[in-house]
Amino acid sequence: MGYDAFTDMATCASYRLLRPLLFRLPAETSHQLTFSLLHLLHRLPGAGALAHAISTRHAAVLPVSLMGLNFPNPVGLAAGLDKNAEHVRLLSYLGFGFLELGTVTPEPQPGNQKPRLFRLTQRAALINRMGFNNVGVDRFILNIVRDGRSCPVGINIGKNRDTPPERAVEDYLAALRAVYAHADYIAVNISSPNTAGLRDLQNEEILDDLLRQLKTEQTALAETNRRYVPIALKIAPDLGDTPLATIAQLMLEHKFDAVIATNTTITRPGLEQDPVAHQSGGLSGPPLKTLSTEIIRKLYGHLQGNVPIIGVGGIENGEDAWEKLVAGADLVQIYTALIYEGPCVVRAIVRALADRVRASGKATLAEAVAQARTTRNS
Repeated sequence: MGYDAFTDMATCASYRLLRPLLFRLPAETSHQLTFSLLHLLHRLPGAGALAHAISTRHAAVLPVSLMGLNFPNPVGLAAGLDKNAEHVRLLSYLGFGFLELGTVTPEPQPGNQKPRLFRLTQRAALINRMGFNNVGVDRFILNIVRDGRSCPVGINIGKNRDTPPERAVEDYLAALRAVYAHADYIAVNISSPNTAGLRDLQNEEILDDLLRQLKTEQTALAETNRRYVPIALKIAPDLGDTPLATIAQLMLEHKFDAVIATNTTITRPGLEQDPVAHQSGGLSGPPLKTLSTEIIRKLYGHLQGNVPIIGVGGIENGEDAWEKLVAGADLVQIYTALIYEGPCVVRAIVRALADRVRASGKATLAEAVAQARTTRNS
């Protein structure tokens, strides 16, 4: 057995032993405790250097070039796990091809009242109504500068809860200006179900104005910073065909750099009998998979590869990731699977995708996916 396989097996086994204890605690408490323990271990003499050496030596490699960026592999962390850019270095050790941090808002805010994060353990799913709890953009930037990064980092931005919808664009522009110099790409979150009125920004007239102003500001910032930072739009999985087509058309018209599909869902597919499913908030994990994949497939039909798609929602393994890619995604993200499967899931997904590429006889992931799409549609 190779060292890489051995270390992954040891990591998986350790997490399987620890998970029942963590799951006895409230979900948000166990999340905070896990990171506290990891930071404590990381502070031990030599631990940081050892973790960096292991992660570098056994990095999960399957290169993808997209949006003018080079990703070591196509599996990223979805926004929401590290809202305050407090764990960038630790997360980079897990083998992600990129990290998306946030959602961060211009001003600090506590988010919604606790409890606000719930496990549906039988379905390996989560419901959250966090409400963009974060330390605000100024503290966020201090954190990311302090911690550094070893892979591409996206920063997910949103509006403050108390900002009225008619002034939402002001928040997005303020956040864009603040994070621009520190991001490899920026994600504009208009699709969380946990901030009242936020999803109304997906309506055609409002969205048209928002995208126009964001692109204008991006052009100005690129000139000032002498560096072009791509902007992606994160959309909901609960869109009908007509609104989805409209969003796709606006993405093309305003030359947005990417779309992230999708956020969590307010529906409860197949969960009618689950006692936790009545909690309000966004659902993530396997019950979201089919819904998000269908949105990706429809989006790709409208965009035809002219706007890259980052696929997220219900990915637990390499087969799920491959399904998203063949449906139209260029990169994928995970979050809930990391909670249920542990840190070994990242490299496992990348290895499974690499096996797909080898089996296809193609040189790159993009070529293997293109072949699979052609086969599917023939």
